[in-house]
Amino acid sequence: MTQLTLARAINAGLRRAMEEDPKVLVMGEDVGKLGGVFRVTDGLQKDFGEDRVIDTPLAESGIVGTAIGLALRGFRPVCEIQFDGFVFPAADQIITQLAKMPMRSLGAIRLPIVVRIPCGGGIGAVEHHSESPEAYFTHTAGLRVVACANPVDAYTMLQQAIRSDDPVIFFEPKRRYWEKAEVDLEMDLAAAMPFDRASVVRQGSDVTLLAYGPMVKTALEAAVAAEEDGRSVEVIDLRTLSPLDTATIFDSVRKTGRCVVAHEAPVYSGLGGEIAARVTEACFYHLEAPVLRVGGFSTPYPPSRLEEHYLPDLDRVLDAVDRTFAY
Repeated sequence: MTQLTLARAINAGLRRAMEEDPKVLVMGEDVGKLGGVFRVTDGLQKDFGEDRVIDTPLAESGIVGTAIGLALRGFRPVCEIQFDGFVFPAADQIITQLAKMPMRSLGAIRLPIVVRIPCGGGIGAVEHHSESPEAYFTHTAGLRVVACANPVDAYTMLQQAIRSDDPVIFFEPKRRYWEKAEVDLEMDLAAAMPFDRASVVRQGSDVTLLAYGPMVKTALEAAVAAEEDGRSVEVIDLRTLSPLDTATIFDSVRKTGRCVVAHEAPVYSGLGGEIAARVTEACFYHLEAPVLRVGGFSTPYPPSRLEEHYLPDLDRVLDAVDRTFAY
């Protein structure tokens, strides 16, 4: 076991994937000599060379478009989008080509591409550096969308995404990059939880609290605080956003009878709405209260001095948990 930050776990996952498969490439803005703005790819170009760790022009559409061409030639590109808000210039390539080409070809073409996106706020960044754009991609059929929340999942899920023959949007919670955990760098990936499964990270009996990415830690803190009030909160890290692991979600809600969904993205038209609808349809006769959502406000992400008021925190999650018992 090795203690790693989430950022270093991603680096280790990339390194292992590149060692095992010479067709795996890393590409993006400043990923080579600099090692990325968060130093996630630090040292990879030195060890694998400029042909496999490629510093690209500042052109996100070109990065993903080039990756599609490489995938058509048998490579497995891993694209880094430097910040979440920079992914939108690449949306054309992701939505109109990457997501659709396999079905357009009736499965004859496979595009094993991973698009890594540091996501969310909490780092005091300027405009366009703290977005939560997951709903754009979960709404796009043809993409797998996943979000890691801790170093262990960052290490295993990234390797599983790279091995997948489907295009994967891989969200990384940037405010959790420096949090540490013990990671087994020799683990057998075949024995790891598949990256299309949710994880029950805390058992409970009174209410199900669903979260992903940067909000998982907040959800766990809320569960500990709720226990002091005599309420047992079951916390589920969704991990996979598209497709959703509805079986794990529904089993938990049928047990607890209550459900709260928390994410950093705005509540309006956020992923929480889709989850709430599915839970209501499948678990209607088990619910003791409506499914409640906690998220950001329906405003552009604010200046850094205001982000603590914008981001869902422990108190807002606890308030939603309390309200589920008021019905």
